[in-house]
Amino acid sequence: MFLNSLLIGAAASALPESHLIVHRLVAKTSLTSPPWPEVKLPDPVEEAKYHAEVVQKVNEMIATGQYGRLFAVVHFASKQWKITSEDLIMMDNVLEAECGDRIRMEKVLLVGADDFTLIGRPLLGKDLVRVEATVVEKTESWPKINMRFWKRHNYQRKKIIMNPQTVLRINTIEIFPCLS
Repeated sequence: MFLNSLLIGAAASALPESHLIVHRLVAKTSLTSPPWPEVKLPDPVEEAKYHAEVVQKVNEMIATGQYGRLFAVVHFASKQWKITSEDLIMMDNVLEAECGDRIRMEKVLLVGADDFTLIGRPLLGKDLVRVEATVVEKTESWPKINMRFWKRHNYQRKKIIMNPQTVLRINTIEIFPCLS
């Protein structure tokens, strides 16, 4: 390294200043430039215009009803469920509603169709999406047997566990054209 700088210095002193051009080659490493390609951000004006066009197109599709079968992801009974119309959901807990009652699922995380998807951050508004379901059946699960046994100790314990279950049928998934 030191020898190179002496040689370059000696060569520079031998030449007039007009001929002094020292080309320095730098290896391309992660320190000189990042290993990933440079990201070019879109123009904010063009991006806002594109966003307005997409929102208008989705609003028109919703208003005319040309979106096909809808699906939704809802948070219900401490779980997330991906549902469509006429689906059956069986959950392992007690629901306060009686058989035949209609309920509205208000925690809707996502609604989509063939051509678009509306994603909530974290939830979609109640004025934008409505998901309704009917309680079809309230029953108990099949018996699960928990058996404890110690050999040569005359110890046996048998416990039969049956958990309550509720079956829901998804009636409708509706969206309203009020995107902003």
